[in-house]
Amino acid sequence: MALNLDGTKPIYIQISEWLENEILDGNFESDQKIYSQYQLAEIFNINPATAAKGLNILAEEQILYKKRGLGMFVADNAKDMILSKRKNHTLKRLVQEIVMEAQRLNVSKQELIEMINTINLGEERE
Repeated sequence: MALNLDGTKPIYIQISEWLENEILDGNFESDQKIYSQYQLAEIFNINPATAAKGLNILAEEQILYKKRGLGMFVADNAKDMILSKRKNHTLKRLVQEIVMEAQRLNVSKQELIEMINTINLGEERE
């Protein structure tokens, strides 16, 4: 993954989201040690303090936990917490933005639903 250094999203937020994706993708399991701030700094060629800030966000959300002298580890229910957070905050916000744009463009609810139904989500849903 490459960070968007020119974007409006802070690098430490991009780091925390990347780590969440790594957990969701199964690259880190519960109670497994995650990258240190120095490893992240080397991977992404960023300041270790920036990497630490990304890690600390996840620690504050209890997605990661610290073991003194050993580093950061993935919490038992990290995957569920990430899924819940993204569904209830990120996805909801994105849907609200889409609905507002559809209203601006005079796209009906039915048209919007049809557009959504034409998108392949990777599996059939009922």
